[in-house]
Amino acid sequence: MNAMHTVRFSQVDVFSAVPFKGNPLAVVFDADGLDTAQMQAIARWTNLSETTFLLAPDDPEADYRVRIFTTAGELPFAGHPTLGTAYALRESGYRPRRPGRLVQQCGVGLVELAERAHGRWAFAAPPARIAPLPADHRGMLARALGSDAIDAGAAPCTVDNGAPWLLVRMRTAADCLGLRPDDSALAAVTRAAGTSGVAIYGPHAADGPADFEMRCLMTGGDFGFGEDPVTGSANAALACLLEAQGKRPATSYTVRQGTVLERDGRVAIDHDEDGRIWIGGDCVTVIEGRFRCS
Repeated sequence: MNAMHTVRFSQVDVFSAVPFKGNPLAVVFDADGLDTAQMQAIARWTNLSETTFLLAPDDPEADYRVRIFTTAGELPFAGHPTLGTAYALRESGYRPRRPGRLVQQCGVGLVELAERAHGRWAFAAPPARIAPLPADHRGMLARALGSDAIDAGAAPCTVDNGAPWLLVRMRTAADCLGLRPDDSALAAVTRAAGTSGVAIYGPHAADGPADFEMRCLMTGGDFGFGEDPVTGSANAALACLLEAQGKRPATSYTVRQGTVLERDGRVAIDHDEDGRIWIGGDCVTVIEGRFRCS
C-alpha cells in the first residue's frame, strides 16, 4: 500500500443528539485493504475509546462486518461502536437490505440492529454470562470504592457479553456520582474478577433525569484506563443483569451516563414481547474526512 492511499472516516458522537455530549467514535469506511497492524495504529492515533473498521461481510446474513479496536487491542463486541458504526453507515447513504433492520457481523457473531420508537435505532443485546462476585472479594470492592453504600440487595456480578464488566449497584444515583475510588485497588478487584472494568450504577428518584445513573471505570487490559463517557456494552450487561435478578423497573427505561465528565449520555433500554433486549440512543456526526494510510 503506498503512502497516498486514503480511506473515508466519520467521527460520531454516540448516545447523544448534541455534539460533544456523548461518546465519540471514529468509523473508517472501506477498510478491506487495511491489515490488523494498520487498524491498530489508526486506533492508537485517534486516541478514542474505540475506532471501528467497516468491511465486506463474509456471512450472507450480514449487511456489513466490523472490527472494533481500542488503543490497546481488538474487542469482539462493544456497544457504542455498534450503534455508532450503524449510524455512520446509514448516514453515508447505505440502505439496509430489510427496511428498518441491519445485521452486523463482528467478533461475537451476528448482532441485529433495528429502528425502534421515535426513529431511534438500537442493537439487540448479545447473550451474557453472569456470575456473582465471590463473597471474599466484596470487602475488597467496598474498600476500593471507598464507600459503604453498595446495595446489599443486589450482589455485584461479572457480566460478559463479549466485553466483560463487573457490575455494582449503589443504593442511589447520588452514591454512584459521589464515588472517588482508589484506582489501583479497583484494578486489583477487576483482575481478580476476570474483567477489565467496573460498571457502577444506582437508581434515580422517580422524578429524576433517568431511571439509573451509571459510571464505567476502565482498569486496564483491552479496555485501557479511565472513565468511559457512555458505554453500550455495560448498559446491555446491566439490562441482562436486572432481568436475571428480577429488578427490571419497567419494559422500557433509561440510563444517564457521563455526568462527572460533563457529558450527558442517554441510553434507552427496551424489552420486547419476544424477550429480546434492545439498547438504543441518538447519534450525531461531528467530523467527516479521510485518513492517509501507509
